[in-house]
Formats: sequence, structure tokens, C-alpha cells
Amino acid sequence: MSDTPARLLKLLSLLQTPREWPGSELAERLGVSPRTIRRDVDRLRELDYPVLATMGAVGGYRLAAGKAMPPLLLDDEEAVAIAVGLRMAARTPVDGMEDASVRALAKLEQVLPSRLRYRVATLAAALVSMLTGNGPSVDPQHLTVLAGAVANRERLRFAYQAGDGSETGRLVEPYRLVAAGRRWYLLAYDNDRDDWRTFRVDRIGDPRPTGVRVPPREPPEQDAAAFVVDKLYSSAPTYEMLATLHLPADQVVRRLGTAPGDVQPIDEHSCLLHGRADTLEWLAARLLLLGCEFQVHEPPELPAYLRAAGARAIRAAGGPGEVDRLLADDRDVSTDSGGGVSVPPT
Repeated sequence: MSDTPARLLKLLSLLQTPREWPGSELAERLGVSPRTIRRDVDRLRELDYPVLATMGAVGGYRLAAGKAMPPLLLDDEEAVAIAVGLRMAARTPVDGMEDASVRALAKLEQVLPSRLRYRVATLAAALVSMLTGNGPSVDPQHLTVLAGAVANRERLRFAYQAGDGSETGRLVEPYRLVAAGRRWYLLAYDNDRDDWRTFRVDRIGDPRPTGVRVPPREPPEQDAAAFVVDKLYSSAPTYEMLATLHLPADQVVRRLGTAPGDVQPIDEHSCLLHGRADTLEWLAARLLLLGCEFQVHEPPELPAYLRAAGARAIRAAGGPGEVDRLLADDRDVSTDSGGGVSVPPT
């Protein structure tokens, strides 16, 4: 292999396999002398790739973790596996990784050969995630198109279905993709309406980049996620929750992934949790998943929902007598000094 750049890329690809590579084996793989391998390793080090060398009969070369990610050189099977995994992650975004997964998917699909794109699409259509959550399904291909338009500052056309079922054509300048709650949203400047708009991605159809690049506009707020969330809560009925949790604040943050500002420590064993959602079901699920005792102060509808849900759970477990006892205990529950209602464990 006389082409030095091509040889360096091949060498880097081999070194990314987690093993020690004897110099003689690398030389044989690349069809060069051990001396050329040593020079090529030095070239990679000059490019800041941390290639480690160990001496002895079982020694060799390996790529260590460095300050930055090297370009990953993937074979066909690896590329397909990563693309399918990212598509599944995009359908059900993970807190803290939703934006990164879409950006990575957009970059990967941009360079996938057509034969691999077909395999990825076929596999993704056949797979069903068990972690689907309650949000509507989103086409990952739409997400990658939107992410590309955001990155390129490129105007975008698409069909949009409003909440009442009416459909309109939109011409927008995409600014950010935001995963909020159980849905994806696009924050964009609507050219026809001369204002910023928030679009649910699952209601977007046939997104098409126009090829027209535009200078960046001043966003309505620097924090796009906060702006989208505020818009959603201002336009839809929501429930504000306040509850005392008998669990240390740091454990609540770790278990729920809640922003620290939503959790206020009371002492080393308990804290206050503030939250809001568009359904009582979502608030109840967050509390029950913590696996600790708690008292609900707000909203007043939530304790009644929890009592009904607890009664259903006990009936499902085959204990009708326990339901009567629970309801009797519930009649004796007293409100605390803050107006909260203590929910007995079920």
C-alpha cells in the first residue's frame, strides 16, 4: 500500500479494534515493512492520536483514549448497527441525549452508501422498541432532514397538521430541535407569518430543504428548550405539582433526571419536588417510580387519582378486602400544616 494517506486511514482503522497489534502483523496487513509501520505510528502521534507501544514478545501497538474523538472508521455491519440504534433512540429520546442522538444520526446517514441506507431503513421498520413511552411516533428520517436544515441554516418547506386536523404548507427557517416531555418539537421562524413558531415533529409531513441558506436570526430566547416548554405550558392546560418526598434530594435528581432547580432539600432525608405536566397520569407515574413515601400538596386532583389507581392495583392483586381497608384509612387521612394530603402506600 504505497498511498500514504490511505495507509494511515487503514492503520487507524486497525488500531481502533480493542487489542494489541504486533508491528509485524500490521506490516503484513498493510503490505509494508515494520520500519514503515513505525514511521506511520509517529505520523499518527503527530496528529494527536494517542498510539501506545509496548515492548517485548507480546507487545505491540494500540490506540488509547485521548483528548478528542478520532474519526471512526466503521465497516458495513458496524455502520448499520449504529444507525439502527440511533434511529431507535430518536424515536424514544433519552433525557440528556436526545439532541446528540439526532445530530449523530444526521451525520452518519449523510455519508452512508445507498446500499446501507436501504438496510438501515429495512431493519428499523422491522424493529419495535419496548421503551416506546406514551409519545407519538416520529419518523427518524424527518428528524435527520430537520437536523440538517438546522445545521445548514437552510429554509425548509413541509406540510403541517394542526391540532384541529387542518393542514397547511409552511416555509420556515429552522432554529432548533427540542425534545420536551414525550415529543419532539421544531422551533423555527415562519416566513409566511413573520413570527417564531413551535411545530410538533410528529405532525410534520414531507419536509424538503429548499437549498436557500439564510443568515441566522436572533432567537426569541437563548435557551430554545425553555422557550418551547414555556410556549407549550402557556397554550395547554397543565397541572402544577408540589410534593414532599421522603428521599434525599440527590437521589431524586438521579432517579428522575430532574433539573436541580425543581428539587429543594428539606433535610438530609427529604425534599420538596416541584413539577408540572399536562396529565395527572404523568405526575403520578413520576412519584410512584421513586419508590419512597410522599405527601402531595398540589394539585388537589392528584391524591384522588392516586387513591383510585392504588385501589385498581390492589384489586388486580386479588385483595378486595384491602381495598375496603384502604378506603377506610383514607377517610381518616388528615391534611398537614401545608394543606398536603398524605397518600398511604399501596
